[in-house]
Amino acid sequence: MTQRTASAQRTTSESDVSVTLDLDGTGTSTIDTGVPFYDHMLTALSKHSLIDLQVRAQGDVHIDVHHTVEDTAITLGWALRDALGDKAGIRRYGDASVPLDEALAQAVVDVSGRPYFVHEGESEAQRYHLIGGHFTGSMTGHAIESLAFQAGLTVHLRLLAGRDAHHIAEAQFKAFARALRTAVEPDPRAHGVPSTKGAL
Repeated sequence: MTQRTASAQRTTSESDVSVTLDLDGTGTSTIDTGVPFYDHMLTALSKHSLIDLQVRAQGDVHIDVHHTVEDTAITLGWALRDALGDKAGIRRYGDASVPLDEALAQAVVDVSGRPYFVHEGESEAQRYHLIGGHFTGSMTGHAIESLAFQAGLTVHLRLLAGRDAHHIAEAQFKAFARALRTAVEPDPRAHGVPSTKGAL
């Protein structure tokens, strides 16, 4: 399999984002988005997916973190899509359940080329809770959805249990990371694109 690395840049009036990733890394990362809790989540995403990540973002966080979180996820999605190439030889599907103390999340990923996102289980309280004083709980689903749509992933993300807002968000990011790790990794038994259509 050829080297699976990519870089992407997105610049708007609201943010300036650059991303470099390596799908066959060791989970090392350098993350600086100006949103501390999001940095924590992207560091966890890198660590548990084994995707090396370098992310730098500057945005209008004095207004709200929404633009920076969304634009970073979009740029990550672009880089992931490019690094996957024609998707030949990958497992394609990944499924992971991850606990974090009282919280439990499940993620299922299909590197389908057909963007779709289903998110279930979060309470209204979680969606409006400010984590770390900056990151609204609703940003968990929005970030993963934005990444999935740009990368061409089908993602089903379910929160199965949880009370602590930090744990709820982190369990979901980690579950997504573990499912993504399996979905994008090389399958030694597979040859060609894992679809009867011959393309993903």
